[in-house]
Amino acid sequence: MFEIDSKYRGRVITVNVERVELPNGRVADLEIVRHPGGATIVAIDARQRICLLRQYRHAGGGWLWELPAGKLEVGEPPLQTAQRELIEEAGVEARDWYSLGSILSSPGVFTEVIHLFLALELQPRDIAHEEHEVIEVHWVDFREAWQRAVNGEINDAKTALGILRAYAFLSQGLLPPLLA
Repeated sequence: MFEIDSKYRGRVITVNVERVELPNGRVADLEIVRHPGGATIVAIDARQRICLLRQYRHAGGGWLWELPAGKLEVGEPPLQTAQRELIEEAGVEARDWYSLGSILSSPGVFTEVIHLFLALELQPRDIAHEEHEVIEVHWVDFREAWQRAVNGEINDAKTALGILRAYAFLSQGLLPPLLA
């Protein structure tokens, strides 16, 4: 990277124009949205229901179905973010945590990496929605949520992929190692 021209710095993102040398030797000015990353949680209860949030998203055109998720705070490991967000948004805490890997939200423009987690053995806690959040918490049969992800009714990428990865691990016995 040669130089950076910062165009905007907000509460969550920074938008830069970055002059970079590409692998083919050419130099390009790229518009890059820097984001600290996030964590998304596939929380499944003892009745095989998944927590889905119906959340109002202005940028998404209205109400969307999403998994609990949130932004990484400075210095906060992804698992800690996931644990905090599950309590804040869904009002549950998990005993068992599994990594489902990570995804890039839109790598042509965004630096955001989203870490996916599976949360099991849930216990109720107090919800603590933030002032700007408009959220309804729903517990949906896991197979129904999987079908919604497959048929496109759930069109939030992190949610659809989180559900599909969790389904693959649970249905094929491919659970990754338990996280501490």
